[in-house]
Amino acid sequence: MKEKILKCLREKEDYVSGQELCRMLDVSRTAIWKVMNQLKDEGYVIDAVKNKGYKLIQTPDIVTAEEVDSLLETEWAGHPVVYEEEQESTNQTAKMLAEQGASHGTMVVAERQVSGRGRRGRPWHSPKGSGIWMSILLRPQIHPMSASMLTLVAAMAVYDAISSRVEGCAIKWPNDIVINGRKVCGILTEMSSELDNIHYVVIGIGINVNTDDFPEDIAAVAASMHVITGEYYKRAEIIADVWKSFEKYYDQFLQTENLSLMVESYNQRLVNMRRKVYIEERGSQYEGTACGIDSEGALLVEKTDGTRTAVISGEVSVRGVLGYV
Repeated sequence: MKEKILKCLREKEDYVSGQELCRMLDVSRTAIWKVMNQLKDEGYVIDAVKNKGYKLIQTPDIVTAEEVDSLLETEWAGHPVVYEEEQESTNQTAKMLAEQGASHGTMVVAERQVSGRGRRGRPWHSPKGSGIWMSILLRPQIHPMSASMLTLVAAMAVYDAISSRVEGCAIKWPNDIVINGRKVCGILTEMSSELDNIHYVVIGIGINVNTDDFPEDIAAVAASMHVITGEYYKRAEIIADVWKSFEKYYDQFLQTENLSLMVESYNQRLVNMRRKVYIEERGSQYEGTACGIDSEGALLVEKTDGTRTAVISGEVSVRGVLGYV
């Protein structure tokens, strides 16, 4: 009920009467009053005026299920919202829920991760109250070989949500979002499948939103939206924007089961585009020029001898010759 009241308060520019809320939700005035007090305890500023009703004045920066759900504008992406203040990792929780039969579109979000992970098992710094730590559970009817492309689909969605707020945003293939060359988001896709059938895919997304302190070993490379701009952002609003864009790009992906409808847009956002890159792959290293992705999500690299190769994400590291990008 709390998320429905929040959604109603957001949609109304004027006061909403208690009687109207009672009628809409088929509950008593006492029930409405209790929820309003709960919202105030959580940090919402609500003006209550006799004979006029309630008006939402200000919202806190929280990522509870009710706050996120009241902002979502999607058909399926992010529904339902599963929230726990502290989790080992949202990917781990999402996989557990998947094994228990959770539905396509289920989104897991936390205020803090104790054991957040990035690509290739690297730890992910996930302090409380400062970032977005979330995962979505998908049950796509596609070949397992196509699942890795979903990382790039997610990157497009995160790019949209961040770039609408901060200038200098770009995608670093295959799974990072950067602002002015510094990493603000990582994406980790995991899958349970058989040879020709996917049981489920979990996409984990970590976004440094208002984080202002990073471990020494990543401080030179990592940043947050706040560090870059000096502004603070409402994380739940960003979450809602990510899944709104993701739903759009995911539907495009399903039309072709590849990235052909997104290649041009992705390459326009690619920070490595036409830049020198350094590739580490299966024990070998070489330099080349990034030429964008193909319809399968591979990074096309022109080597110094003029030949082109398609680099597949996985146990591959791609960085700029002179640094991270």
